[in-house]
Amino acid sequence: MLTLQRPSVPSSSRDAERGLYQDSLAEYCWARDVAGLAATTLNQLVQPVIEICTFYDVLPWELTSRMLDQYFAGAGKRGRQTVRKKITNIDHYFAFLEQRYAGEIRRRFGAVVESPVDAFNRPRHRGDFGLRIPPSRPEMDAFFTAWRQSLGSARKYPVAVRNYVMAKITYISGVRACELCRVRMGDLHWDNGQWGRFLVRGKGDRGSGPREREAFMFAEGRDLLWWFVEEVRGLFCDDPLDPYAPLFPSERLPTALGAASALAPEMHPDTFRRALRAASLEHLTGTVTVLFPHLLRHACATHNYESGMPLWDVQVLLGHQWPTTTVGYLATAKADPERTSLESSRRAVRRLTEET
Repeated sequence: MLTLQRPSVPSSSRDAERGLYQDSLAEYCWARDVAGLAATTLNQLVQPVIEICTFYDVLPWELTSRMLDQYFAGAGKRGRQTVRKKITNIDHYFAFLEQRYAGEIRRRFGAVVESPVDAFNRPRHRGDFGLRIPPSRPEMDAFFTAWRQSLGSARKYPVAVRNYVMAKITYISGVRACELCRVRMGDLHWDNGQWGRFLVRGKGDRGSGPREREAFMFAEGRDLLWWFVEEVRGLFCDDPLDPYAPLFPSERLPTALGAASALAPEMHPDTFRRALRAASLEHLTGTVTVLFPHLLRHACATHNYESGMPLWDVQVLLGHQWPTTTVGYLATAKADPERTSLESSRRAVRRLTEET
C-alpha cells in the first residue's frame, strides 16, 4: 500500500513547502482516481499545475492571476481549446487545495491559498466544481415553443430546423454535443425499446474511456426525429439514405462533388453551441438567459429526477458509469424529503392493507 512520506525534520521551510506541494499533487490524483477517472486523465489533471509552477519556479500558492495571464498569453500560449482545458484543470486543483490544505498552508507557512483563475480569466465552463443551474421546465417548454414558431421565417430553413431538433433531442435524451454530432443515419433504431433508440459514441479517450451506448428517444423525441428525417434531412446536399451519412450534417458540400453517394461532413459541436447560444438569447426568458449543450444535459437530468425518475434511471439515461457523477448533475434539483417520506408511508400502508 502506497503511503505519503514527509521528512520528519525538513532541511528548510522551503523544502517543507515543496514537500507539501508534492503531497497535494499525489493526493489530488488519488482522489480523482477514486472518482473513476482513467490513468491517462489523471496525468493531464496535474500537468498544467506542474508546468506553470516550473516555469516561474514558484509554489502553487505563490501564483497570481497576472502570472497566469502572462504565461498563457506568452510562453504557454496554445490553441484556444488547449488553453481553456489547462486553465480549467488548474482551477480544479486549486478547488481541491483550498478545501483540504488551505488551513495547513496558512498555519505552517503563513500563505493564503487562492486560485489564480478569477472572474476575468476563468473559462466559461468550469467543469466538476462549477454549479450549473438550468432553466425550469416551464421556461424550457416556452423556449422550445417560441423557437419552433420562428422556424418558418428562418433564412435557411433546413439549417434552422436542424439546430432546433438537435437542441430538443439533447434536452429529451440527455446526450452530449459531441455524441449527437457523431450520430449517423444507420444509428437510428426505431424498433428498439418502447419508442426507439439511437446509438451514440462516447467522449473518446477522456474520463473513463470510450463507450458506445443506446440513447433514448422517448415519445416526443421519436416524433421529432421522424419529422426531421422524413421532411428536412433530404434538403441537405448528400444522400440521406446512406446509413453512414450524418444525421445532422454540416452546411458544407460533400468532399466528392458530383458523386451521388458523397457524404456531407457531420455537424461540429462548436457550431451547435453557437446556434444554441443565439437561439437562447433570442427566445429564452427567465433567470437563465444563455444556454449551452451541457446545460441542456443538466436540465434533462434535473427535470426527469424532479418528475419522479429514480436516480438509477437518470444515471442510465445520461450514460454515466458512476452514480456519484449523476448526483453532481442533480445539485439544483428541488427535492422534497417530507413529500417523499409521506409517499413512502402511504405505500407501506397500502401493502399492509392488501396483505390483510
